[in-house]
Amino acid sequence: MPFIDVKANVSIDPRKEEALKRSLGEAIRLIPGKSESWLMLVISGNERLYFQGSDAPCAIAQISLYGGASREAYDRMTAETTRILAGALAIAPDRIYVNYRETDTWGWNGANF
Repeated sequence: MPFIDVKANVSIDPRKEEALKRSLGEAIRLIPGKSESWLMLVISGNERLYFQGSDAPCAIAQISLYGGASREAYDRMTAETTRILAGALAIAPDRIYVNYRETDTWGWNGANF
């Protein structure tokens, strides 16, 4: 049950949104046991987002998981997520955060896992 919430302070046109959806859907497989078949994704552009006191292009990807993953899996996912966002949105990698949240309780279809 992964969920990825992407926020950026740049415009994201439908073509870029589709590319992000496709690329992040493939990247989630870097975390063992996760796949696009359970992925929920939010992509928000033109956010009021500031980093280091500046509104220069920046983004954050918050990745929530049912359960967790190894440090190595998170390292691979962070590298790939940063590559995807930097390429699609023309944002410098040092202006992109990737944040992880793990939970042991996840609801779906009216019940919890």
